[in-house]
Order: sequence, then structure tokens, then C-alpha cells
Amino acid sequence: MRSMRLMLLTAGCLAFAARASAQDLNEEVEKAVKAAAKKASPSVVQIVTQGGADMVVTTAKGPAFRKAMGPTTGVVVSADGYIISSAFNFINNPTSILVALPGRDEPVVAKKVADDTSRMLTLLKVEAANLPVPAFVPKKEIREGQWSIALGRTLDTKRDNPPSVSLGVISALNRIWGKAVQTDAKVSPVNYGGPIVDIVGRFQGILIPASPNGEEVTAGFEWYDSGIGFAIPMEDVMAIVPRLKEGKELRKGQFGVSLKQAEQFSGQPEVTGVAKNSTAEKAGLKAGDQIVEIDGKAIVSMAQLKHALGAKYEGEKIAIKYKRGDKVVPLEGLVLTSAVAGTGIPFLGVLPMRDDPKLGFEIRYVFPKSPAEKAGLKVGDRIMKFGVGEPLIPFTGEKPGRLQFIDFLNGTAPGSEIKLEVKRKEGDKVEKIAITLDSLPGTLTSEEWKLPAEIPEKSSLEKALEPLETANPNIKPAKVDKQEKKVETGLLKRTTGDGEHKYWIFVHEKYDPNVSHGLVVWLHPPGKNKEADFDSLAAAWEEYCTKHNLILVCPASENEDGWIPSEADFVIESIQETIKGHTIDRARIVTHGMGVGGQMALHLAFSNRDLLRGAATVGAALNTVKDATPTPRSAFWLAGGELDPLVKGIAETRNKLAEKKHSALFRNIPNRGREYLEDAQIAELARWIDMLDKQ
Repeated sequence: MRSMRLMLLTAGCLAFAARASAQDLNEEVEKAVKAAAKKASPSVVQIVTQGGADMVVTTAKGPAFRKAMGPTTGVVVSADGYIISSAFNFINNPTSILVALPGRDEPVVAKKVADDTSRMLTLLKVEAANLPVPAFVPKKEIREGQWSIALGRTLDTKRDNPPSVSLGVISALNRIWGKAVQTDAKVSPVNYGGPIVDIVGRFQGILIPASPNGEEVTAGFEWYDSGIGFAIPMEDVMAIVPRLKEGKELRKGQFGVSLKQAEQFSGQPEVTGVAKNSTAEKAGLKAGDQIVEIDGKAIVSMAQLKHALGAKYEGEKIAIKYKRGDKVVPLEGLVLTSAVAGTGIPFLGVLPMRDDPKLGFEIRYVFPKSPAEKAGLKVGDRIMKFGVGEPLIPFTGEKPGRLQFIDFLNGTAPGSEIKLEVKRKEGDKVEKIAITLDSLPGTLTSEEWKLPAEIPEKSSLEKALEPLETANPNIKPAKVDKQEKKVETGLLKRTTGDGEHKYWIFVHEKYDPNVSHGLVVWLHPPGKNKEADFDSLAAAWEEYCTKHNLILVCPASENEDGWIPSEADFVIESIQETIKGHTIDRARIVTHGMGVGGQMALHLAFSNRDLLRGAATVGAALNTVKDATPTPRSAFWLAGGELDPLVKGIAETRNKLAEKKHSALFRNIPNRGREYLEDAQIAELARWIDMLDKQ
């Protein structure tokens, strides 16, 4: 009995000691965190922007696309008045930027100096001296599991107080293709542009929204407060400050190749095309070459290649090794450029006939004054082979001919000469012709593309469900999804798999599963999320859905202020579910929205390029635009009423898109404000969607 009491007493003492030890540890951690925040505080500033276009901010009910209102955060990087922040904080192109400095009574006016469009940072300048520049942690000392404290200076008007604090750890290194570290500290727009610091107050990095799948300034915003946050290492930030001080925009370096699509983590990266005037062309790379090494590191997958190039800037030098046949060729001192922006997207000038199971593809329409018209191509002619030199490349049947040809075309550049073997409609005569490619319509700032007034209504051979013809019995054709014999038509209510979200689809009465259809994803303005609203939209679009083979998808946001980025997954799910039940042309899936819905449409189009081919908006503008890529191509149709105060910004958005080589059209609608399209504009928009697979 005595021994039992002794054991219980000992156990109790140990438990008490453990509780006391845990309490002491928590108190010590709390003291350390407060001390770190206090030490960092003088270098953390508050930024207030005023004026500008609509943008993504946080409201009481969560993030929303609306006018910027709240303060944001920045960090001192030079004693003579230079401040770094997240480019996200300035996407609305504010007319005024004020910086509140700790220890100073009044905020000071800031000027925007330059942007780093690769790491999404913005450098500001204020007239001030002797500002405290923080100590930072060298990248080699940052480790997974280390304390990471996210700081923001937004809501507290007393700028001499410590900033807001969120405690976490460094959860991963070399994220976003080598550009960022990851933290599980609470990160949201209140501390974008602010720092993460270690337990002794040294700066680890600058917080930004980021995503491995998107490069636009809002990419990754939908993950806010999710336990996934990203920061550009402070060592990298300080390294680029001298270049930003010169007022030069820093851009991601481009090598200039298109690659064979493969699994991200397996399969040697193989070149399928080389952009004209790019680093790769100057280095002599050709289609079929395999990239096996970059800067001394072996490359055996697409992911490794993205890591090797992801953190590089335009103008930086790299060394590579590529394999051609059995020979490995080393090259050094290759200077990266902005290849796509410099050369543009190529254009032959034809629309292909869809749902054609035969080898090659038939020409549905020839654009006036295009290279195709100048070379004498006619409607009904059939492209049988293609290439740059001899021998020409035959179609294989692994995928529809129009898709195999666009893959080839995207590996060339405007001004390139290609050769085609053409079977003429008249007389079945086979000819070889040479054609010099032009730039894709809408990608030139110097001229506005005039959309053809009419195109042939027949767009399909109505054989979408037939197996593809192949040139070799060993080649397996692309899988054709089987469709139900009877598909419901009309306006149909649907719910996502988890039952949490509603959406509607509109399928016209003449729907035929043997005809591939485009998808128009309508993102409604605030308050227009009822079935009656979608019914009205379907009535306005019905004629054009039938004529141009389109299906409407109408997700319903439950947020009173309009769409929020966190609803992106639900919108994408509604698209994917619609694809499963219908025959969908992947080259004609676009988002369409007005006002807040238009902002969401643009956000989705840039962050889901593999699924969406563009956006059509009314009353929506962008400030920052990322470079276009030839694969996949992105296109934009922008409309604004001439009475809408935002119309100038919409017109400027069109020019910014074209500068980055996106195909973009702008329509100024006379005598209109921010109102939905009239019949004439819907007709043109439907025709634009019908031409998204132009080549």
C-alpha cells in the first residue's frame, strides 16, 4: 500500500512538472515572438492606396472583387526611402499611394518605381532618410520547421505599435519553381507585402500570393488563410533592389522552346518547337532535341526543368546540355530573353472543320488577307502534311488533325516559312505550297482586329464520336468518350458532388453528341444568382447557342458582394462535370462575366490556362498582365459602355494584353453604361467564340 501511494505521488509530481514545463515553454515562446515582432516593427510600414479600378480585397465576409479600400503592408529595403511590397497591393493602379512610417506623425506620398513581374514585387520610393533596414536570414540558413512569424501593419492606426502577428513554421523550401519558401502562418491580404521573420526578428522573406499553376498577380490568392502561404526570400529581394531602383521592370527569363506534353515528374523534356529570335533558336536547338542538363544539374523531368528556369530573369545567363540523337551538346553563356513577348503567336489564317476523324483536316474558312488566302488555300481543301523542311510530317491519328497541326504551328513564330501538302477540294489534286506565317489577330497594339461579319455556319462533320483514323496500326487513337443517346435539353439545375454548390447548364434543343460544343461559363454580377436570372440569359443566348454549337454553364455564387476567388474550385468543378456529360470542344471553353463577374472571369482565365481558352467580359479591367504562351493560346473579348467610368481602363487592358501577345478585342458600346450586352454584341461574341480554334 505504501509503495502504491509512493507511485501515485511520483506520477502526480511528474504530471505537475510536465504541465509547469509546458506552461513555461509557452510563455517563453510568447515572449520570443513578441520580442521578434518588436525588433522587426520599425522596418514594417503601412501602405494606403486611393483611387483606381476594381481589384481583389478582403471584406467582412471574405475576399471579393471590388474597389480597394483597406491598408496594406510594406518593408523598408533602403535607408534613403525605398519600400518593397507585394505587387498584389497595386493591381488596381491606384492614383495615390501613402506610406505611414513608424515614428512619424504623418504619412508620406510614395511613388511607384518598378515592378518585378516574375516574383510579383513592387518597389516604392518616399522622401525620407535614415530609415531602418532590417537584418535578414541568408537563404542557406532557412530550414523546414523553423519558426516563421507573419507580420502585417493594417488595421491599427497607431503605427508605433507592434504589427499584427501570426505564428507558424517554414513548411517547405524552393516552392513556386524555386522562387519562394512556404509557411503555414496565417497569410492573407492584410499582410501581403509584409515580412515573415524568424524567432529572433530577422527577416526571412516578403509575403506574396503565388501559385505553381498561375503567373498572374492574383494567382494563389484563393489559398489565403489556408495554411499555405508563400514568401520571396529576403536575400533574393535585396539582390534585385539595385536593379529595381533603376526603374527597370524585371521579367521572367524565357528560353524559347515549346515542349512535348508529358507527366510533370517523369519523362525527359523534349523540344517540339523553337520560337523565332529566342535564346533557344540562337543556340541552334531543334524539334526532337532533349534537354538533359541546366547549370550543371541533371534534368530528367518537366518539373526539374521548371525549377531550373523558374527563378531566372530576362538577361541572365545559363548553361545547358541537350541531346540530339546519340550526341550530347554542351552550351554556355546563353542569355535568356522574353521570347514569346518578343516574337508573338503565329497565324496561318484558316478555321478547321471540327469532328473530322480522317487524317489531316479540312479547311472550313479562310480569313481575308491572311497568309492562307495569299497562298491560295480554299474552303474544302485538306491539309495532309506539314513541316518546315523536307520531308514533310504526316498526320498520325493520335489526336484530331486540327490539334496535331496547332501543336506544330505553336512551335514556330510569325515570319517563319512553313510548307504544306494540300489536297484540293476541286479535282483531288495534291500540291505542295510554302507559306510565311503572320501574327495572330488581336496581338498587335498598332491595329484592332476586325472580326469577320460572317463565317460558314456549318462547322462540324458531325462525327465526334467516331474513332480516329490512324496512319499506323501500332498507334492508338485518342480515346473518345461515349455519350448517352439522349441528353436533357433546356435550362437544367445541377449541384456539385459534395452538394454544397448550385449551378445551371443550358443545352439547346438541337444538341447532337456527334457535334462538339463550346462552353460559355457565365459569372453573374452580384445579386443575379437566381434561376430566373439564368433563364433570361439562356433566352438571350439560345439562338446563338444553336447556331454556333454552344452550351452555357451558370455557377451561382452565394456571396452577396459577388464572386470571391475561393469559389474558383467550385466553378472549375461545374465545368468539368459538364464536360463529362457532353461532347465539348476544349479549344472553345471561355469564362464570361460582367463587373465583379468579369473580374472573376479574367482571374480564372489566367489561373486555369490548361482548361480555359480565354475570357469575355463586360465592364472589367486588368492592371497587370502576364506574357502569352503559344501553348495553350489565350484570347480575350472586352466590352465596355462608353458611359462607364471604367471604359478607358478597359481599352488600356486590351492594349496591355496585346503587348504581351494575347489575342484581344475591345468593343466600346455607344450610349451604354455598365449594362449587359444587346443582341448585336451577343451575336458578335458568339461568333468570336466560334473562331477560337483558328490557326
